[in-house]
Amino acid sequence: MSIRLSTIALDLGTFDLINRLPKNPMAYIRGGQGLVGWGEALRIEARGENRIQELATKWRELATTAVIDDQVKLPGSGLVAFGSIAFADNSSATSVLIVPKILLGVRDGRAWLTTVEADGNTASIDDVGEFWLSDAGYCANTPVQFGSGSQTAEGFKRSVEDAVAAISRGELKKVVLARDLVGAVPEGFDIRASLTKLANRFPTCWVYSVDGLFGASPELLVRVAHGQVSARVLAGTAGRGTDPEVDKAIAAALAASWKNTTEHAFAVDSLVQTLQPFCSQVDADPKPFSLALPNLWHLASDVHGVLREEASVLDLAAALHPTAAVAGTPRLEAQELLGSLEPFDRGRYAGPVGWIGADGDGEWAIALRGAKIEDSAAGEVIRAFAGCGIVAGSEPDAELAETELKFSPIREALN
Repeated sequence: MSIRLSTIALDLGTFDLINRLPKNPMAYIRGGQGLVGWGEALRIEARGENRIQELATKWRELATTAVIDDQVKLPGSGLVAFGSIAFADNSSATSVLIVPKILLGVRDGRAWLTTVEADGNTASIDDVGEFWLSDAGYCANTPVQFGSGSQTAEGFKRSVEDAVAAISRGELKKVVLARDLVGAVPEGFDIRASLTKLANRFPTCWVYSVDGLFGASPELLVRVAHGQVSARVLAGTAGRGTDPEVDKAIAAALAASWKNTTEHAFAVDSLVQTLQPFCSQVDADPKPFSLALPNLWHLASDVHGVLREEASVLDLAAALHPTAAVAGTPRLEAQELLGSLEPFDRGRYAGPVGWIGADGDGEWAIALRGAKIEDSAAGEVIRAFAGCGIVAGSEPDAELAETELKFSPIREALN
């Protein structure tokens, strides 16, 4: 596969990427900045236990042979692929890296446009024009009516009971269980309407759209830039209050909750221990802070490190995934238990989603607060997922209520 590309600077003034989405976009946006792609110049796929490492290896091979004319030289300029990776080793979902035909990037007041030629097929002037003008003319979608998926509400509560019993027997400390909802894709569905709602409602989250998977994640799995590593851990959740004083009390109670702080500590410790072999130094917030989203409070901790050796963002993602925040602690025991308690394939839900550049730098969130478009016997459907961490003392009704809170972003975006 031969690939050539050109990146040029653009003078766009004040510019919000969410207002420049093409049809069927690839996107990774936070606070109006990030990357938007259109079309598919090249796709790399992998499956199985070594899927992330295979993608990393194939990406290095591609990057060494690509002819790159990058006049911008910022993170996200030049050769870039969007990616989405299956959660489980045995998932039927394919993990992908996709190089778009056209990419528009915005970062720190600077903007750029990348056009790609792969095996002699070049993004044309007409292609760029279609991309540039395609932000106009899309309307709100018909609301999606969700029903129970493979895991019903009652089935989820039974799974929580079984998980707490396993924890009580000392088999593990924490497991993260999910449930799903399914709704038919409305006629004429335009994903741009939902992505715009998510970006406007959750500006501090990472809004993503890659190969049918989309959402707004509050959790950064890993970012690598110029030898620096960063990540954000979220574990511990409470619903927001409508009254300011009540809301403040909820945040304080969350920070004082043994169940939530214990769950959070497992996630932070797991991340730090995994990063240490790659880094000369790793630092985590000494105590979690309360992160306010429009509908939820989360306990959050930021982690920073300095790489001791050359490693790409995908190399680190391979080591970190799945984190304790989406699988549990210890990792292997938690994965085995959730595999027996969840009656579905997560696909790429709770897997890494993001982008990688030619130098191996990039940024990957965890695919949360979202849904995927998939084929079924009845036609195309949208399957949404939400989960929560189960530790000693977890109550089934409370955990079910937490999943309902976490479903609300995607419900609102699709209605």
